[in-house]
Amino acid sequence: MKKLPRKPTATGPAETFTGSVLVDGIRGPMDGSRVAMAHVHFAPGARTYWHTHPVGQTLYGTDGIGVVVSRDGSVVTLEPGRTVWIPPHEEHWHGALDDQLMAHIAIQEGDDTDETVTWLDPVGDEEFARANETARGR
Repeated sequence: MKKLPRKPTATGPAETFTGSVLVDGIRGPMDGSRVAMAHVHFAPGARTYWHTHPVGQTLYGTDGIGVVVSRDGSVVTLEPGRTVWIPPHEEHWHGALDDQLMAHIAIQEGDDTDETVTWLDPVGDEEFARANETARGR
């Protein structure tokens, strides 16, 4: 057993996030385990770019309300205590609603090359607005 050192909070890079995002790294792959984890904090309106994970991703909501959206248009709300599973290679994005903060713990596993994510294109404002409307039942 070992206590892992605390990592400094990082800003989500503009190449993969829209809006203000803070990332607290929990752990990366180590000692034969390919699991990586982070606590990610999204300001209202902030979101990831479209992306995939080679072995899938689990999101566990910790604060506020957000959405997880797949390319087929499916929208799932993410709130404290809710867990969402995204299968391997499914194109998706996640983030806060336009008027709510949201935070989640992101858990993903690396493939044989320890790659945990493939980043794609940004989420457009119309796509984002559509997901907000769906999440609110409009």
